[in-house]
Amino acid sequence: MTNLIKRFAEDENGATAIEYGLIAGLLSVAIIGILGTMGGSLTGIFTTINTALSSANGTGSGG
Repeated sequence: MTNLIKRFAEDENGATAIEYGLIAGLLSVAIIGILGTMGGSLTGIFTTINTALSSANGTGSGG
């Protein structure tokens, strides 16, 4: 029984996958937090880009 517990404590199989999972989870939380705080400014930026592209669309003579 002691040998089984010792082997279990020393076994590191799967530790890397768990670490990558934790890193991915933390990155997801960080990205969601950043986008949540910047949501209003991103909407303004995309509105400005949309307006510029819409006005540029009608000004060309074609080719």
